Amino acid sequence: MSRTPHGPVSATPFDLDCRRCPRLATFLDAVQRDHPTYHARPVPPFGDPDARLLVVGLAPGLHGANASGRPFTGDHAGIILYETLHRFGYASRPESRAIDDGLELRNCRITNAVKCLPPQNKPTGPEVRTCNSFLATEIASLPEGAVIFALGKIAHDAVVSAVGERRARHPFGHAAEHKLGAHQLIDSYHCSRYNTNTRRLTPAMFDAVFARIGELLT
Repeated sequence: MSRTPHGPVSATPFDLDCRRCPRLATFLDAVQRDHPTYHARPVPPFGDPDARLLVVGLAPGLHGANASGRPFTGDHAGIILYETLHRFGYASRPESRAIDDGLELRNCRITNAVKCLPPQNKPTGPEVRTCNSFLATEIASLPEGAVIFALGKIAHDAVVSAVGERRARHPFGHAAEHKLGAHQLIDSYHCSRYNTNTRRLTPAMFDAVFARIGELLT
Protein backbone atom coordinates (compact mmCIF):
# COMPACT_ATOMS: atom_id res chain seq x y z
CA MET A 1 0.00 0.00 0.00
CA SER A 2 1.32 3.45 -0.88
CA ARG A 3 1.60 6.03 1.85
CA THR A 4 1.54 9.75 2.53
CA PRO A 5 3.95 11.16 5.16
CA HIS A 6 1.06 10.80 7.62
CA GLY A 7 -0.21 7.31 6.83
CA PRO A 8 -1.57 5.01 4.11
CA VAL A 9 -3.25 6.45 1.05
CA SER A 10 -7.01 5.96 1.21
CA ALA A 11 -8.57 3.40 -1.12
CA THR A 12 -10.92 6.12 -2.39
CA PRO A 13 -10.71 9.93 -2.61
CA PHE A 14 -13.82 10.34 -0.47
CA ASP A 15 -15.88 8.74 2.31
CA LEU A 16 -19.35 10.16 2.94
CA ASP A 17 -19.53 8.38 6.29
CA CYS A 18 -16.06 9.40 7.51
CA ARG A 19 -15.90 10.27 11.23
CA ARG A 20 -12.14 10.03 11.72
CA CYS A 21 -11.90 13.47 13.33
CA PRO A 22 -13.94 13.50 16.56
CA ARG A 23 -14.12 17.31 16.82
CA LEU A 24 -15.39 17.67 13.26
CA ALA A 25 -17.85 14.78 13.55
CA THR A 26 -19.31 16.22 16.76
CA PHE A 27 -19.54 19.67 15.22
CA LEU A 28 -21.35 18.35 12.14
CA ASP A 29 -23.84 16.55 14.38
CA ALA A 30 -24.61 19.86 16.09
CA VAL A 31 -24.91 21.70 12.76
CA GLN A 32 -27.30 19.04 11.49
CA ARG A 33 -29.53 19.53 14.53
CA ASP A 34 -29.56 23.31 14.01
CA HIS A 35 -29.97 23.08 10.22
CA PRO A 36 -31.86 19.86 9.37
CA THR A 37 -31.91 20.60 5.62
CA TYR A 38 -28.14 21.05 5.35
CA HIS A 39 -25.85 18.40 3.88
CA ALA A 40 -23.74 18.53 7.09
CA ARG A 41 -21.50 15.60 6.14
CA PRO A 42 -18.17 15.28 4.32
CA VAL A 43 -18.44 17.09 0.99
CA PRO A 44 -17.41 15.07 -2.08
CA PRO A 45 -15.22 16.34 -4.92
CA PHE A 46 -17.14 17.74 -7.88
CA GLY A 47 -16.39 17.75 -11.58
CA ASP A 48 -14.80 15.85 -14.44
CA PRO A 49 -13.31 12.52 -13.23
CA ASP A 50 -10.69 12.71 -16.01
CA ALA A 51 -9.84 16.37 -15.44
CA ARG A 52 -6.33 17.75 -15.92
CA LEU A 53 -7.08 20.66 -13.57
CA LEU A 54 -7.70 19.98 -9.90
CA VAL A 55 -8.79 22.96 -7.79
CA VAL A 56 -8.08 22.48 -4.08
CA GLY A 57 -9.81 24.67 -1.50
CA LEU A 58 -9.56 24.73 2.28
CA ALA A 59 -12.80 23.22 3.65
CA PRO A 60 -16.58 23.51 3.25
CA GLY A 61 -18.16 26.72 4.51
CA LEU A 62 -21.01 26.60 7.03
CA HIS A 63 -23.69 28.05 4.75
CA GLY A 64 -21.91 27.14 1.52
CA ALA A 65 -20.69 23.65 0.64
CA ASN A 66 -21.68 22.30 4.04
CA ALA A 67 -25.25 23.33 3.26
CA SER A 68 -25.38 22.44 -0.44
CA GLY A 69 -23.15 19.37 -0.58
CA ARG A 70 -21.07 20.74 -3.47
CA PRO A 71 -17.67 22.48 -3.10
CA PHE A 72 -17.81 26.29 -3.27
CA THR A 73 -21.58 26.37 -3.71
CA GLY A 74 -23.61 28.85 -1.70
CA ASP A 75 -20.94 31.30 -0.54
CA HIS A 76 -19.01 34.36 -1.73
CA ALA A 77 -15.88 32.44 -2.73
CA GLY A 78 -17.96 30.15 -4.92
CA ILE A 79 -19.51 33.06 -6.79
CA ILE A 80 -16.07 34.27 -7.81
CA LEU A 81 -14.63 30.81 -8.50
CA TYR A 82 -17.45 29.55 -10.74
CA GLU A 83 -17.71 32.84 -12.64
CA THR A 84 -14.01 32.57 -13.39
CA LEU A 85 -14.17 28.89 -14.28
CA HIS A 86 -16.98 29.65 -16.73
CA ARG A 87 -15.12 32.57 -18.28
CA PHE A 88 -12.08 30.38 -18.92
CA GLY A 89 -14.12 27.50 -20.34
CA TYR A 90 -14.07 25.06 -17.42
CA ALA A 91 -17.73 25.38 -16.36
CA SER A 92 -20.94 25.11 -18.38
CA ARG A 93 -22.48 28.08 -16.57
CA PRO A 94 -21.23 30.96 -14.39
CA GLU A 95 -23.13 30.11 -11.22
CA SER A 96 -23.33 27.06 -8.98
CA ARG A 97 -26.68 27.10 -7.19
CA ALA A 98 -27.33 23.52 -6.02
CA ILE A 99 -26.17 19.98 -6.67
CA ASP A 100 -29.10 19.40 -9.06
CA ASP A 101 -28.74 22.60 -11.12
CA GLY A 102 -27.21 20.87 -14.15
CA LEU A 103 -23.85 22.61 -13.89
CA GLU A 104 -20.99 20.65 -15.43
CA LEU A 105 -17.24 21.15 -15.16
CA ARG A 106 -15.04 20.50 -18.19
CA ASN A 107 -11.50 19.25 -17.69
CA CYS A 108 -11.74 20.49 -14.09
CA ARG A 109 -12.52 19.01 -10.69
CA ILE A 110 -12.90 20.80 -7.35
CA THR A 111 -12.05 19.33 -3.96
CA ASN A 112 -11.02 20.49 -0.49
CA ALA A 113 -8.01 19.80 1.70
CA VAL A 114 -10.46 19.04 4.53
CA LYS A 115 -13.76 17.47 3.48
CA CYS A 116 -15.74 18.41 6.63
CA LEU A 117 -16.82 21.79 7.95
CA PRO A 118 -14.46 22.90 10.76
CA PRO A 119 -15.54 25.25 13.56
CA GLN A 120 -14.80 28.88 12.61
CA ASN A 121 -13.50 27.55 9.27
CA LYS A 122 -10.23 26.61 10.99
CA PRO A 123 -9.20 22.95 10.83
CA THR A 124 -6.47 21.82 13.18
CA GLY A 125 -3.16 20.43 11.93
CA PRO A 126 -4.11 16.84 12.90
CA GLU A 127 -7.43 17.21 11.05
CA VAL A 128 -5.69 18.36 7.87
CA ARG A 129 -3.27 15.44 8.17
CA THR A 130 -6.05 12.92 8.78
CA CYS A 131 -7.87 14.05 5.64
CA ASN A 132 -4.65 14.14 3.62
CA SER A 133 -4.91 10.50 2.58
CA PHE A 134 -8.06 11.29 0.58
CA LEU A 135 -6.32 14.17 -1.20
CA ALA A 136 -3.29 11.95 -1.90
CA THR A 137 -5.55 9.38 -3.55
CA GLU A 138 -7.20 12.03 -5.67
CA ILE A 139 -3.89 13.50 -6.81
CA ALA A 140 -2.57 10.02 -7.61
CA SER A 141 -5.50 9.57 -10.02
CA LEU A 142 -4.63 12.67 -12.06
CA PRO A 143 -3.23 12.20 -15.56
CA GLU A 144 0.38 13.08 -16.23
CA GLY A 145 0.86 16.80 -16.81
CA ALA A 146 -2.12 17.82 -14.69
CA VAL A 147 -2.21 21.17 -12.91
CA ILE A 148 -3.18 21.44 -9.25
CA PHE A 149 -4.52 24.86 -8.29
CA ALA A 150 -4.28 25.57 -4.55
CA LEU A 151 -6.47 28.27 -3.06
CA GLY A 152 -4.65 29.49 0.03
CA LYS A 153 -1.71 28.29 2.09
CA ILE A 154 -3.47 25.45 3.93
CA ALA A 155 -4.57 23.92 0.63
CA HIS A 156 -1.06 24.43 -0.77
CA ASP A 157 0.59 22.74 2.21
CA ALA A 158 -1.90 19.86 2.04
CA VAL A 159 -1.07 19.25 -1.62
CA VAL A 160 2.68 19.31 -0.99
CA SER A 161 2.29 16.86 1.90
CA ALA A 162 -0.01 14.61 -0.14
CA VAL A 163 2.69 14.03 -2.75
CA GLY A 164 5.41 13.45 -0.15
CA GLU A 165 7.33 16.65 -0.76
CA ARG A 166 8.83 18.95 1.88
CA ARG A 167 6.97 22.20 2.48
CA ALA A 168 10.23 24.09 2.99
CA ARG A 169 11.15 23.36 -0.63
CA HIS A 170 7.82 24.66 -1.90
CA PRO A 171 6.82 27.90 -0.14
CA PHE A 172 3.35 29.26 -0.79
CA GLY A 173 3.00 32.48 -2.75
CA HIS A 174 0.36 33.98 -4.98
CA ALA A 175 0.98 32.83 -8.57
CA ALA A 176 3.95 30.71 -7.41
CA GLU A 177 4.57 27.55 -9.44
CA HIS A 178 5.97 24.27 -8.15
CA LYS A 179 6.94 21.11 -9.99
CA LEU A 180 5.59 18.10 -8.09
CA GLY A 181 6.62 14.97 -9.95
CA ALA A 182 4.44 14.58 -13.03
CA HIS A 183 2.21 17.51 -12.04
CA GLN A 184 2.44 21.26 -11.67
CA LEU A 185 1.15 23.12 -8.61
CA ILE A 186 0.16 26.77 -8.91
CA ASP A 187 -0.96 28.91 -5.97
CA SER A 188 -3.43 31.71 -5.43
CA TYR A 189 -4.70 33.65 -2.49
CA HIS A 190 -8.08 32.23 -1.55
CA CYS A 191 -11.02 33.96 -3.24
CA SER A 192 -12.66 34.60 0.13
CA ARG A 193 -14.80 37.63 0.89
CA TYR A 194 -12.05 39.05 3.11
CA ASN A 195 -9.32 38.72 0.47
CA THR A 196 -11.43 40.16 -2.33
CA ASN A 197 -12.93 42.97 -0.25
CA THR A 198 -9.48 44.06 0.97
CA ARG A 199 -8.17 43.63 -2.60
CA ARG A 200 -5.45 41.31 -1.46
CA LEU A 201 -6.84 39.30 -4.38
CA THR A 202 -8.17 41.35 -7.30
CA PRO A 203 -10.10 40.04 -10.32
CA ALA A 204 -7.09 40.80 -12.50
CA MET A 205 -4.79 38.77 -10.22
CA PHE A 206 -7.18 35.80 -10.24
CA ASP A 207 -7.61 35.97 -14.02
CA ALA A 208 -3.84 36.08 -14.51
CA VAL A 209 -3.41 32.83 -12.60
CA PHE A 210 -6.12 31.16 -14.68
CA ALA A 211 -4.47 32.41 -17.86
CA ARG A 212 -1.23 30.80 -16.70
CA ILE A 213 -3.06 27.55 -15.92
CA GLY A 214 -4.32 27.56 -19.51
CA GLU A 215 -0.74 27.91 -20.76
CA LEU A 216 0.43 25.02 -18.58
CA LEU A 217 -2.36 22.76 -19.85
CA THR A 218 -1.72 23.41 -23.54
